[in-house]
Amino acid sequence: MTKRDPEVIARLSADAMSVDDNALRALGIERIAVGPGSAKMAMTVRSDMTNGHGMCHGGFIFLLADSAFAYACNSHGQRNVAQQCQVTFLAPGKLGDRLVAEAYERHRAERSGVTDVTVRDELGAVIAEFRGHSRAISGSLLPKD
Repeated sequence: MTKRDPEVIARLSADAMSVDDNALRALGIERIAVGPGSAKMAMTVRSDMTNGHGMCHGGFIFLLADSAFAYACNSHGQRNVAQQCQVTFLAPGKLGDRLVAEAYERHRAERSGVTDVTVRDELGAVIAEFRGHSRAISGSLLPKD
């Protein structure tokens, strides 16, 4: 692959990832922004995402954070998978809330990386904090040119 602008690589990588990402479509998760080592994703809490307490089920919040993590750590064109993830739930998401997950790369080495994600509601309250460790695997998200 020839040398490209990192912003272009990030966008093309995200486009390649989202082609077959049926889970994002089913959950209504939208990509707001992606850049080198960063991503911003959003989701509106639907009634089928709430638990017996009327709050957004933690698994859906994790999925939103994990999606932002995946787009951020794959934004360099190289294929990455999650090696380890940890999430801390700080406040509940509620029916109708628009939750936004912002991911940014804290560390990137040859084959590993650490990416932090903060999930907030539309008022800016922190809903969850997520840290993911990624591992590069063989292959590229981008075609050779």
